[in-house]
Formats: sequence, C-alpha cells, structure tokens
Amino acid sequence: MLGNPVKEFGDTARGLARNPLGIIALFIVLVYGLASLVVITGQSLTSAERAPLIYFLICFPVVVLAVFTWLVIFRSGQLFSPADFRDDDSYLEIQRMSYAAVASLAVSKQKDRSSIEDINVDELAQSVRRAVNLVQEGADNPSVLWVDDRPDNNIFERKAMESVGIKFTLAQSTREAIAILRHKSFGAIISDMGRREGPREGYVLLDSIRADGDKTPLFFYASSNAPEHKRETTEHDGQGCTNDGQELFEMVTSAVFGSRSRSRRS
Repeated sequence: MLGNPVKEFGDTARGLARNPLGIIALFIVLVYGLASLVVITGQSLTSAERAPLIYFLICFPVVVLAVFTWLVIFRSGQLFSPADFRDDDSYLEIQRMSYAAVASLAVSKQKDRSSIEDINVDELAQSVRRAVNLVQEGADNPSVLWVDDRPDNNIFERKAMESVGIKFTLAQSTREAIAILRHKSFGAIISDMGRREGPREGYVLLDSIRADGDKTPLFFYASSNAPEHKRETTEHDGQGCTNDGQELFEMVTSAVFGSRSRSRRS
C-alpha cells in the first residue's frame, strides 16, 4: 500500500536538512522534480515559459558543484552535524583537523619561509591539538588586542586563532592601543615592532602599559626571531617575541586559554 507522498517527502526533507551535504542533496532532488515537470508539461508550455526552466536546469547543477567544491576546500569540518558522528569525540576530532587546516594558512605566511612544503604538519597538528584542548577548558577573556599599522599583513594569522574562538580588536598606533586598553581588558596583546611612529614603537607601547600597571601578556610579532630580541622583550616585561606564525599561535592560545587551566590546578 502506497503511503502519503507529501508526508514521505517532508520526512525526507527534514532528514536531509541536518547538514550542508544534506541540503545540497535536497536541492538536487528539487531540481529533478522540476525536470520531471518540464518533461510532463512541456507540450502545454510555450517557448517563453519553458526557457526559464531549461536555463535553471542547466545552470543549477554548476552552481551546486561550485558550492560543494568551496565547502570541501574551505569548510570541510562543517559539512556534517554532530548527529552524523559515532560519538562526540569523533566530531571533535574532525573539528581539530579543520582548525589545523586553517592554522596552516597562517604558517604558510611565515616571513622566513618561502614554500608551504617546508611546514612541519605533525608539529602544526600537535600545536592545534594543544590549543583545542585548552579551549575546551574555557577562557576568562578570549579576546586579543592586535596592534599593527598594516593589519592586512596578518589576516591568515588572525583566522587561525579565530578558528579556536579568539576574538580580535585592531589598533594601528600606540596612542589608539592605549586608549582602547583604558576602557577594555584583553586576554593578550600582540604588537609589531616598527611602525610609522618609530622603529622601536613596540617597546614604547609595552613600557607605557606596564607603567600604567597593566600586566596583560604582550607578544611581539615582528621580523626578527633572534635570541637577543627575545631577551630584550623579557627585559621590558614582555612575554614573547617571534616572526613564526606557528610559535605565535602557540604562545597566544596558551596565554588566553591557559590562565584558567593554571588557576584550576593551583
């Protein structure tokens, strides 16, 4: 005995709408329905009425393929819902892999590397896994102030940290950064070193906020990774100095998400 076709289609649609892949499949089903409509009613439609349906049937699969390709390349970790996995751990592992893919973009922009082939993927995966484990414990303030007069140079690095829940406020000068810090607190601060204001403006910012009694962890993301610059950063009461995107990712996520973890253990 045949069931109710409308009800069956509704149940199928609800099942497919759980995740992006299912939604794509649902639209494909609708396209086949329209194709059937064209075949069945084609004789009774005029050329002007048939033309939009034909163009739609030709163009829609191309659009679906483009969207699917974009999802696979840039949002592979979000193609499925938690209900599609065996358990929560399996879902979290996929998310970790997604974070690693985003973080690799940041590493590929490292100033001292010329090729993405130089990236140590195992090392990267471990740093992302550590960050995600810290994220699961939560953070009191997962926001970071990034001070740089050329913020577009750090887009990939910000995306990598945003993928684990960090939110950014941008400032392009020492004066702007100090004004923001007087009205808002942050889990960490990232600064470049040389700006239009001066070649050692990063230290000017660091010394100024320390003089105001602000102990927010500050990290320099500059063109040097030399030991003497790391030592000088420590002397100015800074927490780190690097030109390595992966090292910056590790230092900042540890500072932002590790504070609550450390307080729980103490």
